[in-house]
Amino acid sequence: MRVGYSFWGFLGAGITDTPDGGRSHRRTLVDGIAGLGHTLVFLQANRDLLEADDDLGGQYVFDRGLPNIDLLFVEWRWPIPGRNTTPCDKPGHTCDLHRQAELLYHYTRDRRTPTIVWDKDLQLPVDHWLRKVPHVTLCEAALHPGPGAVRLLFPVDDHALDAADPVALASLPRDLPLVYVGNQYDRDEPFDRYFAPVAATVLHQVAGKWTATDRWPQVNFTDRIPFPEVEPLHQRALATMLLAPDRLAARGQFTQRIFEAVLAGCAPIAPAYLRAVDHVVPRELIAQDAEHAREILRHLSKIAGSPRHADLISRCLHHLTLFRLSNQLIVLSGLLDDARTAQATRC
Repeated sequence: MRVGYSFWGFLGAGITDTPDGGRSHRRTLVDGIAGLGHTLVFLQANRDLLEADDDLGGQYVFDRGLPNIDLLFVEWRWPIPGRNTTPCDKPGHTCDLHRQAELLYHYTRDRRTPTIVWDKDLQLPVDHWLRKVPHVTLCEAALHPGPGAVRLLFPVDDHALDAADPVALASLPRDLPLVYVGNQYDRDEPFDRYFAPVAATVLHQVAGKWTATDRWPQVNFTDRIPFPEVEPLHQRALATMLLAPDRLAARGQFTQRIFEAVLAGCAPIAPAYLRAVDHVVPRELIAQDAEHAREILRHLSKIAGSPRHADLISRCLHHLTLFRLSNQLIVLSGLLDDARTAQATRC
């Protein structure tokens, strides 16, 4: 099939000043889809070339028009006031939302093109017209997707998981007990309850866009870092903490941060409020509160570099099986086959 793919972000390293977390898994997914024999054409702006001066080796096709496609795949974009809701000629405007609307109206509404909407941040309104269209499949990156949605998790490359060496990762010198890589968006409450009290007692670093930090003078915020620096930072750190806003926590949605950390040997301490958390981390990394998280970190400090540490990293890697690309491609292959069948029937 010829798949038109709409995303707002990067396939390569991109630029520093962007919230695009998809860089750790988007290329893995689209290369996997291509590996199934499908042809992809990307329908939003080529930000890799326009903003990062990266042509990605000429490997991918971008088209800002309305080319012939068999299926539309959309990474859902939502209104962000002052950014993509402004007139197109206003400074600071991004045209992701306008372009998405153009694609959905042209293909999904008018041409009835089979469409997959991947709601990666659970932002699609419950009364949105897309939920009522029979040739639209809604996917969510959650262990417990909402009504009518299909589970499609953020993928981690199978080869990266298979190649990870727990003993080598445990032996790395780790001068930072605790790190957090990610942005503030809707995370104030869990950050206040879990991360900040622990950070007040150990050397740490928070890398990401945090614009309102006065309530945490004890926390070392260092702003966004370039994407290639995320892995080295995790390799320096003994542990990170998984934090999520309530809408994600309630569905058991875990972002790419978990495998960014684990593949670097950085243990993910996971607050117990995250639904289905025992499916994605070993039980001894699940924290009931900040004091419990502090105890977990103290234990990690004691076993650092030891065979017990390597065993824990090994079990963290095993828990990432849910996120393997091969598992996500099983889901997508079925959806694409269904779309092909429906299209042939309609013709």
